[in-house]
Amino acid sequence: MSSLLTSPMVDLDTGAVIAQPAVVDSTGTLRAAPLPMVLELPVRVVLAGAGALAPLHEALRRAGRHPREAILLLTGPCQEQDRPLLKVGLDGLRTIGYLLGFADVGTSGAALDLVADTSPYLLALDPETVTRIPGDHRATAVARSVVTLARGLGAHVLAPGVEREPQVAVARGLGVRLAHGPLLAPGPDGKVRVPLPVTDEPVSVMLGPRVQELLIPAVTLPAEAKAEEAVKAFGQEPTITSVILVDEFQRPKGSLDRSRFLLSFAARYGHALHGAKPAQRLADPPRTVPRTTPAIAAMQAAGRDSARVYDDLVVTDEMNRCLGIVRVSDLIRQVTAIRS
Repeated sequence: MSSLLTSPMVDLDTGAVIAQPAVVDSTGTLRAAPLPMVLELPVRVVLAGAGALAPLHEALRRAGRHPREAILLLTGPCQEQDRPLLKVGLDGLRTIGYLLGFADVGTSGAALDLVADTSPYLLALDPETVTRIPGDHRATAVARSVVTLARGLGAHVLAPGVEREPQVAVARGLGVRLAHGPLLAPGPDGKVRVPLPVTDEPVSVMLGPRVQELLIPAVTLPAEAKAEEAVKAFGQEPTITSVILVDEFQRPKGSLDRSRFLLSFAARYGHALHGAKPAQRLADPPRTVPRTTPAIAAMQAAGRDSARVYDDLVVTDEMNRCLGIVRVSDLIRQVTAIRS
């Protein structure tokens, strides 16, 4: 198993890195940064049953990572007779906690009705389609149809292999939010620079999107994690705005805001006072919203506590499990668009 990504997955709205390349090598060792990771997973492996997936689960376990931190991007087609078996396998992976996606949507990947039936988190365009836009109206039409499908499912769209600024402009105009590729690779200073949108570019307005449509993966730690573990997580990537403490069932138990948490360590003797003690001591109660909450309602929830108005909101499923986070800055942009 390998990663689709050759560079970080970037949020085109904010420039934030939300996932990193990962690879499971021939020894079964998982190599990935603390951020959520994306791994390619051939459909045939899922169809082969639980035994074929055991190396993936074991690699995450040995790396100290939870399935919720991994986006499995399914590659390859699925024959009609294999669909029931694939759905069973995907339901099992989702129950464990993996986020699921499909590669090459709209071209050589899984059929669109199968994609719709499995309610994925992420739809990745075919890299060749991304290469052909904006010069080819047919490729743009394919990308637009995938974005429309994703909106109906509450999923994100990924534009892989972005090399030129016009590709970013067209993808952004269509409503694609996530991308990776040579253009978005970190510079010598380690920072990712996203081309700014053209000022007269038409903005696509979504009326009252659900927070699951604004969802990005959360950086999580076990509820019993030490404070120094959280410091290490924050130190790996400057765009991490929060760390969510979760129990064994991935239910949120605490929220560590980057600024307030690290400020506790900036004081004299801060590390000595807090480092070896539970991070939960410095955590705030998680501010949770169900995944179907509209953006305006989520904004209202964010504003109830003036001291934490810009803290990330934790998005939960029907069993109160952490699905990810939504940033208040994203909600502000959506609400502004609705009211303009």
